[in-house]
Amino acid sequence: MRLRALLDTDALGLKLLGGEDELDRTVRGVMTTDLRDPSRYLSGGELVLTGLAWRRDAADSEPFVRILVQEGVTALAAGEAELGNVPDDLVAACARHRLPLFAVHESVAFATITEHVVRQVSGERAGDLAAVVDRHRRMMTSGPAGGGPDVVLDLLGSDLDLRAWVLSPTGRLIAGPKASRPALPAEACGRLAAEHLTATRTGRRAPHRVLLGGTTYSLFPIRSTGRSPQTARDARETVLSDWLLAVEADAGDWAEERLDLLYGVTQLIAVERDRREAARTVRRRLAQEVLELVQTGAAPGEIAARLRVAAPVLLPGLGTAPHWQVVVARVDWDGAEIEGGPVAQALLEEILVDPLSAGPEPSDRIAVAHTGDEAIALVPLPAVSTEHDGSETGVLADALLESVRDPLTAGLNDDGRLTLGVSAAVHSAEGLRGALEEARHARRVAAARPGRVCAAGHQELASHVLLLPFVPDDVRRAFTARLLDPLRDYDRRHRAELIPTLEAFLDCDGSWTRCAARLHLHVNTLRYRVGRIEQLTSRDLSRLEDKLDFFLALRMS
Repeated sequence: MRLRALLDTDALGLKLLGGEDELDRTVRGVMTTDLRDPSRYLSGGELVLTGLAWRRDAADSEPFVRILVQEGVTALAAGEAELGNVPDDLVAACARHRLPLFAVHESVAFATITEHVVRQVSGERAGDLAAVVDRHRRMMTSGPAGGGPDVVLDLLGSDLDLRAWVLSPTGRLIAGPKASRPALPAEACGRLAAEHLTATRTGRRAPHRVLLGGTTYSLFPIRSTGRSPQTARDARETVLSDWLLAVEADAGDWAEERLDLLYGVTQLIAVERDRREAARTVRRRLAQEVLELVQTGAAPGEIAARLRVAAPVLLPGLGTAPHWQVVVARVDWDGAEIEGGPVAQALLEEILVDPLSAGPEPSDRIAVAHTGDEAIALVPLPAVSTEHDGSETGVLADALLESVRDPLTAGLNDDGRLTLGVSAAVHSAEGLRGALEEARHARRVAAARPGRVCAAGHQELASHVLLLPFVPDDVRRAFTARLLDPLRDYDRRHRAELIPTLEAFLDCDGSWTRCAARLHLHVNTLRYRVGRIEQLTSRDLSRLEDKLDFFLALRMS
């Protein structure tokens, strides 16, 4: 479609600020961004929509416009909601680069423009492609009765013979074709999500092509169509929350028309994602209200009243008050001023899936709030049972991350960390404050461990490991150096393996025969090594106090 046609559509609320001589340019697609450098997401021919959150001062306009022009963007449309008016420096930069510029009235949502462009561009394409997109649009906009993304994927299969799935960033299957052919295995979902996150973090342009088990998949990102006050300025703010479309085909050989069709499909699915996101608002608000009451020390009766309001929303049909668990998560990025709370909130809403709930969106029963860099989930449990070993069932820290560790590690790359703590179950409002502190303590225990994705549960808070995260770093270094540096130096000079011997000896509770068998040594050789350890450190490994010191030094090193 032509830019002139957009300007002539009154419902879009567009006002031309520059580029009168360029209105015959063709629009091939639409993209919403507030990144300072959106080049990795551009393929040329787009109408770019921006809320101007990338602009900090007048000097930012020139490099932003230059990037758009280099990537072949057709035109720029800037919203007036953020600053009131489109700044003069942006108008001047667009004029210098002959980039048409529109202002979008604050009453017009970017989603309205997006859907209009997708519909018009699709309608101008060759017969069968245009028909498929139009059928997709009608089914997507017909609400829940239309079937949502599943119907879109079924149409891709029936009309274009393409099998496709919608996945969350953790690899959870959100939608797939209902045909009788085998479903996409959970392991494959996780692998595809990990590949997509890796490609996104390394700046590769979509679609990302992946060979998995002899089958080639093409991965397309699905990003929000709307504009919000929290529009991302850094890709890391959304990389762990964006959905993806996995297509069982090699898009490298596709014609432009078919690629455009798939990008149009991702934008239509994004409308459904935004609808689901809006539906979470009530649950998030309930969690935020309960959290504020708990943190401000409100009376248990007031908290209990709020929980009674929350229970029917989170567990419809439940006759009695549920038990509750608190899960605390934090996402930290090295060397970046990024608020981690919203990222952690989106992740918890994906990870915390209630196994007892039914329906297309199993995370609809989880209420997650965020404050600063921390996300806090209130997880209702219809009942809490006790296992044979005396432990309670419910949310378990390690189980939460078992299936999502690989994708999340890929998304965090080498500059991010996710740490998570889980409380024990409580059955009353009086216990929520303690559960929140318990979950926070557990998260700090997880943060003391190595790795990009770590979790700890309430069961671990009765162990010595609870103390270790709170030992100051300089005390840790001094303590471990005094005990272990003499052994490390000796190992480097003589290859004596004193450190591995010490670890095995303590792990075998000081048993000479078991330790010698584990290390495949003669007992006399083991006795010689232990004697050398004692000589170098002036400690006695027959004494409990010295064994404990060595044990803690190894744990903290």
